[in-house]
Amino acid sequence: MSTVFGARTWGEHNRVRTTAARRAEEPDEHLVSLLAPRSFEAEQYRVLAHTIGDLHREAGLRVIAVTSPAVGDGKTTTAVNLAGTLAQSPDARVLLVDADLRRHSVEEQFRLLDPGCPGLAEAVATPLLALADVTQSFPAFNLAVVPAGRCEDAYEGLKSERLAHIFREARDHYDYVVVDTPPVVPLPDCRALAKVVDGFVMVVAAHKTPQRLLEEALGVIEPAKLLGIVFNRNDRRMSDSYGYYGTYVQPLNGHRAPWWWRARRRA
Repeated sequence: MSTVFGARTWGEHNRVRTTAARRAEEPDEHLVSLLAPRSFEAEQYRVLAHTIGDLHREAGLRVIAVTSPAVGDGKTTTAVNLAGTLAQSPDARVLLVDADLRRHSVEEQFRLLDPGCPGLAEAVATPLLALADVTQSFPAFNLAVVPAGRCEDAYEGLKSERLAHIFREARDHYDYVVVDTPPVVPLPDCRALAKVVDGFVMVVAAHKTPQRLLEEALGVIEPAKLLGIVFNRNDRRMSDSYGYYGTYVQPLNGHRAPWWWRARRRA
């Protein structure tokens, strides 16, 4: 797909760059769905994307937020890889939105983004900016990205009615909208974002995230909108031939089994 909803292409913003500069701006090596889509590591995200696709067809799921209880659990890596995996379908129109307005996490990992362009924060603050005006298109990945932009009061921007208008535009023009959000427990931002997303995927760092933080995070998310829990960086051996499977989903004691775990059990 060469164009995405009127988005600017990478070439329109960048003319002549040295080889060293291009190398410095390549996506992070952990973004396997973009850099090594046929690798075994990328297959982990394909399982998640397959289930998201089923929910899209069966229940109209379109806007998926990826969050975590705290900083450092791997939510941004999961969000970018999920979007990259969904975009491997040539007919899919996929948008990745960085709604972590305080940290600009997608921009840190997806280094191809043009730092001089406006993002979600500017679109929220400026009614004259349409979604297309803050979207950067990457035809090589069949992916469009809205960077976070810069703002002084993230929470006020995220709870504004203007944000809902932007996401209505996104629903009209994309099949999947993957949203990287701030962590749930230390910040109120996910409470504001809940009104514009269809569901949350919770990313937990195995052997790192305290269970009390996960329980607190689950108490914040509306149960009907909790799609599942991704246990990231797990060293559980799944197969002697495949080694360690880094991401899987399972139920947490005291909470209902998430959809991905249920799908694995039925298989």
